[in-house]
Amino acid sequence: MTALDARRPRRAPAGADPDGSPDSVNPDAAALLASRADPDLFAVLFDRYFAELRNYAASRLGGERGDDVAAETFLVAFRTRGRFRTDVPGGGNVRAWLYGIATNLIHRQRRDEERRYRALARACAVADRGVFGDDATVARITAGAVQPALARALAALPARDRDVLLLTAVAQLDYAEVSAALGVPPGTVGSRLTRARRAVREAFGGDDPTRIDEGQP
Repeated sequence: MTALDARRPRRAPAGADPDGSPDSVNPDAAALLASRADPDLFAVLFDRYFAELRNYAASRLGGERGDDVAAETFLVAFRTRGRFRTDVPGGGNVRAWLYGIATNLIHRQRRDEERRYRALARACAVADRGVFGDDATVARITAGAVQPALARALAALPARDRDVLLLTAVAQLDYAEVSAALGVPPGTVGSRLTRARRAVREAFGGDDPTRIDEGQP
């Protein structure tokens, strides 16, 4: 792993068994399905994922808006939990589903996100801009103190490519999870990520400070 590698263990993909029954799905999906009859059980998912979704949203919009997006993500998820499916490709992955909701909410504030990246670039938030490749880079991303060149590159990316890049680099979703989150084929995930990484490499003269090893070339 390289720059946006974190030392916490990677989560195993959370998919459902082929029959999609409550007894055969993963614990996240089982909790969500059970919450249809007992809404209080949905709190399990809130407790499990609110903090990381907040960090993801804050890395893109800033702290206060990150709080708002994370809260609204769970409100939308609660209201639409009856439509959650385990019998489709990528179904049963509650974490990816939540990140998809959060990403859609972030899209509503796309211009604000891009303005934030440009402001960070102008502020030259990171003094040691030549240093990347360790856990500190993750902290800088989630804290908003990204390297100016990276901030400029993120601002210039098409929204769809930026989504894939940050879902892999910040949220640490793998290709299958990003595919489930965005509702696009894995091949589309790969092509968007390739374009995004190429743009970032060009901004860094050939290096890619966002790259992690997610099991794909």
